[in-house]
Amino acid sequence: MRTIRIGAGAGFADDRVEPAVELAERGDLDYLVFECLAERTIALAQLERLRDPTRGFTEWLPERMAAVLPACVRNGTKIVTNMGAANPLAAAQVVAEVAREAGLTGLKIAAVTGDDVLGLVDTDENTVSANAYLGCEPVVEALARGADVVVTGRIADPSLFLAPLVHEFGWALDDWPRLGQGLCLGHLLECAGQVTGGYFADPGFKDVPDLARLGFPLAEASEDGTFVVTKVAGTGGAVTVRTCTEQLLYEVHDPSAYVSADVTGDFSGVDLTPVGPDRVLVTGATGRPRPDRLKVLVGYLDGYLGEGQISYAGPNAVARGRLALDIVRERLAPSEATELRFDLIGVDAVHRGPATKADDPQEVRVRVAGRAPTLAAARGIGHEVTSLWLNGPAGGGGAARRTEQVVAVDSLFLDRNDVRAELSFVEA
Repeated sequence: MRTIRIGAGAGFADDRVEPAVELAERGDLDYLVFECLAERTIALAQLERLRDPTRGFTEWLPERMAAVLPACVRNGTKIVTNMGAANPLAAAQVVAEVAREAGLTGLKIAAVTGDDVLGLVDTDENTVSANAYLGCEPVVEALARGADVVVTGRIADPSLFLAPLVHEFGWALDDWPRLGQGLCLGHLLECAGQVTGGYFADPGFKDVPDLARLGFPLAEASEDGTFVVTKVAGTGGAVTVRTCTEQLLYEVHDPSAYVSADVTGDFSGVDLTPVGPDRVLVTGATGRPRPDRLKVLVGYLDGYLGEGQISYAGPNAVARGRLALDIVRERLAPSEATELRFDLIGVDAVHRGPATKADDPQEVRVRVAGRAPTLAAARGIGHEVTSLWLNGPAGGGGAARRTEQVVAVDSLFLDRNDVRAELSFVEA
């Protein structure tokens, strides 16, 4: 049975580059996929594009392409990525420029647009973005038209991986069982190093070797939809039934109804079988018809965030930290700030309530943060913390503050027939 090899070059915007280079050079890949968009990323990219129409794509796009393009061209590996973010057309031009600088000619680069649906939703002056989660179809079309690199904006994460399967194996777009298995492949690989032991690792409980050289995953996919998750030999990390199980359930509310733009996946019957060192065979996923509507993420401006931090160390550090919080709490009482948080990092910043350790921590970090309707009010939050440096209690150091505009997100749904994806091509 025919197989293809698909590698995960990134699981988020700030991911490492070296594991992708290893995949490009030694993974014997047919496709290298970079998944780099989180929920809020598009809105932030839209703000950047408003400031500069030539920007709005993922920050590390030029560096990633410069690092992997030579090996991908040499090995016949195609690239699929959503690093186009809010500006796939500009991103495609960047890829072409990187290719030319590397002396690579004849590359065909496709930009997928149409996910920007701001004109189709009700908005106000604070709305900065509205992007639909496209499915795999425009990427499949781009590959069918000879694209060597496909750059998209907002597209469902697993769809980036599903598209090569549909293209290479000729799967029908209503072959729900195979699409469900392909969705499972995409879901397991979309977070890159998570499935090779990165987010899995917990010393003494779930030990993972050589995390400093963590290898990213690849899948050996067969025409019937079954696949093996593995990684490049000699890289750090591990691919086991346990790492795959954690990733399979990651962000899945109902394993029997994992809704995506292409298919409603059913992972409830998935079987994970070890078939060698760092090799797990995945079978048993299936699917049902896709939804009639597409999810849309709407980004909007929602006031300002103000934050201040300062550290206390040595005997009685916790008491001094709590006194610092009391001082700031009293001084911010008449402020416009809302949703204020007063935390002692190292004691109760994440887990509320009394500390679980009997001994008194020797160092803590005070953090005060809150939302405010104006920039001035937000600046005042951090200012009150940094002013503790000389205004007590004793021994404060490492004070810092920041203020930023809040970009919040909400979601809605549009009929998929109202959303039209488009392709543009750039030659390098």
